Amino acid sequence: MTDLYPAADQRELLRQAASAHTTASAEVEAFLRRLPEVPGPADVTEYANLLSREERARADRQAAADAAGLRLPSLESE
Repeated sequence: MTDLYPAADQRELLRQAASAHTTASAEVEAFLRRLPEVPGPADVTEYANLLSREERARADRQAAADAAGLRLPSLESE
């Protein structure tokens, strides 16, 4: 018989992944709040690194959601 609800450990992993994604998004926001009017090369590099970290955290969150049984149909139109 298949469980209708994901195991508690899968839900906890999803919560942790969501928290990590929230943190990464907040770091992007904090960076954008202190961004100078004319960004320099170091700013561009930092932004790229922050976006990369946020995207990895989003992908990890999505994988954890899939593992917890929260698969969504594609939102892209065909």
